[in-house]
Formats: sequence, structure tokens, C-alpha cells
Amino acid sequence: MEFQHAPVMYQEVLENLEIKKEGIYVDGTLGGAGHASGICMNLNEKGILVGIDRDTDAIHASQERLKDYICKKIYVHDNYVNIKEIIRNHELNKIDGAVLDLGVSSFQLDNEERGFSYMKEASLDMRMNKTDTVTAQDIINTYSEDELKKIIKEYGEEKWASRIANFIIKERKKNTIRTTSRLVEIIKAAIPASARRKGPHPAKRTFQALRIEVNNELGLLQEAVYDFIDVLNTGGRLCIITFHSLEDRIVKNCFNEAAKKCTCPPTVPICICEGKAKVKKVSSKPIYPSESELERNPRSRSAKLRIVEKV
Repeated sequence: MEFQHAPVMYQEVLENLEIKKEGIYVDGTLGGAGHASGICMNLNEKGILVGIDRDTDAIHASQERLKDYICKKIYVHDNYVNIKEIIRNHELNKIDGAVLDLGVSSFQLDNEERGFSYMKEASLDMRMNKTDTVTAQDIINTYSEDELKKIIKEYGEEKWASRIANFIIKERKKNTIRTTSRLVEIIKAAIPASARRKGPHPAKRTFQALRIEVNNELGLLQEAVYDFIDVLNTGGRLCIITFHSLEDRIVKNCFNEAAKKCTCPPTVPICICEGKAKVKKVSSKPIYPSESELERNPRSRSAKLRIVEKV
């Protein structure tokens, strides 16, 4: 299957990165090289793109897609949360900009073998990095009822989390739950018919929760945001696209904290920390996809883009 990915808010990201022709830029979620191709297009032979992805399929597809661009390209099979180590290993000091397009790629959703989609029959996998050991099937069949309820409620923001967890436990006592379609059946049985008639697909939130748990998507996000800010050159920009409120809240709070000039507690009448803001917000509010993009790419509907600049 060909690795294709419609980059969300492509123009908005490229415009806000303010790419310098000889700069160093990081795409921490390389995917199908959608944003990366736009970055490479704006770099000359001295410019550098560092493309990071946990999925080897993405790395291979991007190498092919970006081969004709004249800039230097560094491909890294790793997690973007290790940005400081990655930069150090490749003898780069600072970078001029970075983009993180969080969440699952279109290729991963559409590839039936990967088990990300509740619309396709597949083994319950959901690993972004296929060398990781824990799959969604492991979680569904080994986590306690309380643990399942917790991740479905917190990561999926699913109000029927308790019933879904209870139904999963009951069903797995009869047979191991191995496939996406079987899990969808269980979720539909757990959610009352009246609640299933409105809103998104009944399995959407639970599948999101499982994907986040399998890939530890939120576990190190806060630390990663601060690390990306640390490795930016003055004037360098960090663009982050989020797709659900949990990760957006983390990014928003990190940006707010990094933009603070003073970190003294409210009880201190005069600033004694002599704190300085690390960044300034390029946009006070998140940027949303245009109407034309929403028509072209419905998967972009929940996307938010936030940008900061190193000061």
C-alpha cells in the first residue's frame, strides 16, 4: 500500500515557519512527508531537513518522495520526544523551526493490517512503531476493568467508559478479543441505542483511547514541547497540530508557561525570579482548517494549529 498523507493546514504551517533557505528544520511526525515536502521545496543545498517517525513505512515512503529535493535530508526512525538526543547525535546545535502533526496518519488509518480503524476488519494492533511489543489486543485482554475504564474515560473522553469496560471483561472471559470488528460489536452493545444514533461513530472514542495508550502519545508530550523550544534558535518557530482536546490542552498549557515572563507565586508582591519568556505566541488563538480544506479532507475537522516563536 502506498503511503499517502494529506497534510493538514499545509499552507498555514509553511507560512508560519518562515523558512530560511539555509536553515535547519525538523518534521517530528514525518508521515507521508506532506509538510516535509513543502519545507524541502523552500530549502537550498545548504538547508537541512530532519525527518523523524516511529513508523519505518513512513521513513521509506518519505525517502522516495523527497529524493529529488536538493537540501540535505536526515531520516531518523525514532520518537520525536527524543529530539535533544537526535539533534546531538547528528551534530546539530540548534534548529530554525519544527512541525509536529500529532495523531495517526491517513496511511495508518487506511492500512487494514495496522488495526487503527474501527471501519476496517483487522487484528487489534495500533502500534505506530511495529517493533514495539504491546498491542491493543494485549491491552483489551489483560488490563483490569478499572484500568480499561480509566483509559477509555480519560483518553477517549467517553461517558460510557464504565459500561464499555464491563462489557469487554465479560466478553473476553468467553473468548479472546482479537479483531477490530469484534471490539466494535462489544462497544455497540455497551452503548444504549439512543446514544448511538447521534454524534460520531460509537467506537471512535474507545479506539482513540486505545491508540493513545498503546503508543504512550500523551506520556511524554509535555516534556517534548519544552525540549523542542529549548533546541530552537532565536526567531525559530514551533508549529504543533493537535486533533483532540487532551493533547491540545497540554500544548496550550506548555506554550502559556513558556511565554510567561514571571514565575513568582501570586503571593509575592514584587517579581524576584527575574524570569524571562522563552517564546512569544505567533497567534493568540489556535488556527483552524479553512472551509475548503474541510471539504477536501474531512479528517482535518478537529485539527488546531498553535505556533510559538523563540525569543
